[in-house]
Amino acid sequence: MKVAITGMGIISSIGTTVEENFHSLVSLKTGLSTISNIETIHKDIIKVGEIKQTNEQLAAQLNLPQDNNFSRTALLGAIAAKQAVEDANITDINEYKSGLISATSVGGMDMTEKYFYDYFENEACQKYITSHDIGDNSQKIANCIGLKGLVTTISTACSSAANAIMLGARLIESGELDRVVVGGTDALAKFTINGFKTLMILSDDYNAPFDNNRKGLNLGEAAAFLVLESDAIVKKHNKKVLAYVAGFGNANDAFHQTASSENGDGAFLAMNKAFKMAKIQPSEIDYINAHGTATPNNDLSEGRAIIRIFGDNVPDFSSTKPFTGHTLAAAAGIEAVYSVLALQNNVVYPNLNFKTNMEEFNLTPQLTLKEKEINHVLSNSFGFGGNCSTLIFSKN
Repeated sequence: MKVAITGMGIISSIGTTVEENFHSLVSLKTGLSTISNIETIHKDIIKVGEIKQTNEQLAAQLNLPQDNNFSRTALLGAIAAKQAVEDANITDINEYKSGLISATSVGGMDMTEKYFYDYFENEACQKYITSHDIGDNSQKIANCIGLKGLVTTISTACSSAANAIMLGARLIESGELDRVVVGGTDALAKFTINGFKTLMILSDDYNAPFDNNRKGLNLGEAAAFLVLESDAIVKKHNKKVLAYVAGFGNANDAFHQTASSENGDGAFLAMNKAFKMAKIQPSEIDYINAHGTATPNNDLSEGRAIIRIFGDNVPDFSSTKPFTGHTLAAAAGIEAVYSVLALQNNVVYPNLNFKTNMEEFNLTPQLTLKEKEINHVLSNSFGFGGNCSTLIFSKN
């Protein structure tokens, strides 16, 4: 059974809609800047992919009351999920067996850190305790789109949204559900900024994936959701299909808590699994949307895994994280949207900020916007704990 993508929604630092995001990508417009929404000692030092709207402005878009207890993660997720449902021309989300699989790593941490010292002093702040849980974010998103079916949450660090897409596809293939809204959402928070600062992998400059002199990543915030539907629904309603989820794979190299193995074992296994499921050869991939975090470890590990799979015939590849920053659990969601847009528009996005090939291998990412026929896109997402996931999106 084919799993069709019939709707997409996204909000990121380079746009509040799918169209705005695509325009920024092809216009080479980065969303990285200094921090303005969070009071942090790092605000003038690091660059982030921040959405320049306050929580109050986001809540107004959703017509929420002022006394709501939505975390920023939930606000972003609800906006993107509503866009996706509307894009799929769904008027009754519960007409078929439907579900929501949302991915996040930050959850309601932004509210927790904001009101932590007030919880026991001010009863009005206690409502934010329940918004800390990652499942609360998902339920709020489900409520905003009117979904009454299955709601579940995945948190596997930076591969979370890829695994949400995989689970959604599996539920459709097995007949458990007919329609699933899948994706991820993560907001910036001091907790995340401080955590990555402690790991010493944040850059004070614009990130440069696969560059020999890369200094680390820029964090970002975003949300993106896709609507997956069965063949039966597509045929019954003669729905427009944006692309298909052709294959996927998940593997764990069990190497280190926050580092990937130097040979990219997990990434290699995940890509191999995806190819077997999609029943295509590596030579048929037209574009790789690389995980490409611009950290010394990731780019070495992913690059070696790509060479192990593709040998001397590595297709055009690039990382889009110089546009948006690394949006953690949302990354695979927004990059799924970008992959589908690449298929629809026959473009390969440039890998911004690249200057010098890595000394370990001779891999050069795509450096300019390129137009070519694209039928299959491979998208990688690798998370802490060695959780590696690969998705293959196809036109037919």
